[in-house]
Formats: sequence, structure tokens, C-alpha cells
Amino acid sequence: MATIRKRESKWQVQVRRKGSTPVSRSFLSRKDAAEWARQTEALIDRRGLPPDARILDSLTLGQLVVRYRDSVVVAKRSAPIEGAILNAFLRHALVSLPLGSISPAHFSAYRDERLAVVGSSTVIRELGVLQHALETAIRDWAIPLHSNPVKLIAKPKAPKSRERRLREGEFGRLLTASNGCLNPLIKPLIVLALETAMRLGELLRIEAGHLRYETHTLLIPITKYGHPRTIPLTPVAIEQLQALALGVNGRLIPTTACAVKLAWRRLAKRAEITDLHFHDLRHEAITRLFERGLSLPEVALMSGHRDPRMLFRYTHLRAEDVAKKLNEGAPSKYPTIRSPVNPDQLSESPDPTRQSLK
Repeated sequence: MATIRKRESKWQVQVRRKGSTPVSRSFLSRKDAAEWARQTEALIDRRGLPPDARILDSLTLGQLVVRYRDSVVVAKRSAPIEGAILNAFLRHALVSLPLGSISPAHFSAYRDERLAVVGSSTVIRELGVLQHALETAIRDWAIPLHSNPVKLIAKPKAPKSRERRLREGEFGRLLTASNGCLNPLIKPLIVLALETAMRLGELLRIEAGHLRYETHTLLIPITKYGHPRTIPLTPVAIEQLQALALGVNGRLIPTTACAVKLAWRRLAKRAEITDLHFHDLRHEAITRLFERGLSLPEVALMSGHRDPRMLFRYTHLRAEDVAKKLNEGAPSKYPTIRSPVNPDQLSESPDPTRQSLK
């Protein structure tokens, strides 16, 4: 039932229906107030009334982020990274604003502020986490935001994909320098990364039970995107894994990613190699698979890529290597090709047919 009453110079309407949140609005004329009341009651009866937007004034962005962190992020395999991103964001002044005051301009300012401190790839990842948090609130928690403000802003341009490959002599220098590592697992990690094209996290999770020596394969039950895969192993990879498996229970490479990254920096410095990341070994391995003649599905089986476009980002063939293949077996001398006859010369030359007719 709608209640219409005059307050000062305006007419106030309040509509109540069982099972729905009361709504109210003010008008300058009683006629407009009565018309709105009839339309609103019809909407409620059809269950078409939008949700109560007053929650946007009482719920802050920080409270929404905390709920997302504690109920959604904890179930993800990327929880440590996303949790750290959200904890850092919770220290920003933006989290004190109510959701009703949040606009794309706020996140644009946040984006520019972060770009002055960190790289574009970091900002893209942070905005992706915040965008999913707001999307979850709209879709699953019935938070009546009209739109996702993070989704509406322009994202920073992604950095150009790395094309760094091992240069001549660098692999030998890495192996030589790895003999001086306090961590004896660094050397086999380097070899396995080049032989299997596996990610560092996948290598560190290898267990003895994942190996199938009879079929020369390795099961990777936990991957970056959650799709397990089984990859074939080269003789060099099998030799390295067998050496690691001797007298070791559980994980074959019992170390952490942080320890590997710290050791890698010292190793690269000793080997006098610059601008080479451990993940670049995966680029090198995938490119070598193509160079060895494996097809796209075969390389995808090894690397775990489901999108060929992503796979090509990891492939950096050298133009000089392709040129060598094109020139292998090419004839030493091509046959001489005569130049075509000039049409003008044809018109000037006598026609033998005409001469015979004469």
C-alpha cells in the first residue's frame, strides 16, 4: 500500500509490500507522486523492483575487499599472491570510501599512482584482482552496483613479451658457474628446464610417483591453469630425474622458488650473464622443440598451452637459423633465365608469315 503525504513544498510517497524493501521518493506535484506509486506497486508485484541501493552508502570498498579476500581468494591456488595484492591495497585511502561514491575516476587515479612506482604488468595484475572482486560482488552477492568501475577504465599497455634466448656459450657458462652453488639442486633444475619446458613451480612439485620410466613420461598433476598433463621425457631428462630420485622421498627437488631466484641471481653474476631470467629457459626450450621439427600439437603437449597464440609468444625462432634450413640442399647454381623479349622489338621485326604470303 502506498502512503502519500505532503512535507513542506513536496509530496512524499512511501510504498510498502510484504517481502520487499520499503521505497520512498518525493515529488513537486501530488499527481506525479500518485503515478509513481502505481508504477512502483506494479513493479513490486511483478518482482521487478531493483534491490535496495542504500547498502552502497553503508558498505565501504575496504569491507568488500576483505570479504572477497577471506571467502574467495583463500580457495585459489594463487591465494598467497592475490592475498598480498589485496592486503597492500587495503592500506590505500581509497578503501575508506563507500561503494556509492566509487567511480572509474578513482581507479584511474589509482592506476596512474601505481604506474609511477611499479611496472605496467604489475598494475594490470592488481587491477585484474580488484575487477574480479567487484564482479563477484555484483554477480554473487547482489551488491547493486550499476557497473564495475574497474572494468570501465583503460588498462595499461602490456609490456612487450621477452625474446631473450641463450646466446652462444651461455649454457656452458651457466653449468660451470652452477658447480659453485651452495644449493646442489640448481644445476639439475637448469638442465630439466631446458629438456622439459616446464615452469619453475611445476619442476619444484615433481615427485617420484609422477615418473613413468617404462613409458618415458612424467605426470604433472598441478599446473598453472589447473589442467594436469603428461609430457614425454628425453634421455637427458630421465638421467637427471633418476639421479635426483636416489635416496630422496617425496619431492625430487626439495627447495623453494624464492631460494631458486636468489641463487639464480648469484649464478648469473658469476657466469657474467646479463638480462637472463630463469623463466627464459622455458622460452628457449619451447623454441628448441620447434627447431627440432615437432608439430604445434606436440609442442603444446609439452608446454601445456591450450591457445596457440599464447604458445607463439614463447617461440622466438632466429631468422639466421631459418635461413640455414632454407639453404640446406639448395642447388649451387640456378639455371639462367632469359630476359623476356621487348614488345617494341616484336613490332619492328618482320613477320615471316607475311613474307611467305608475298
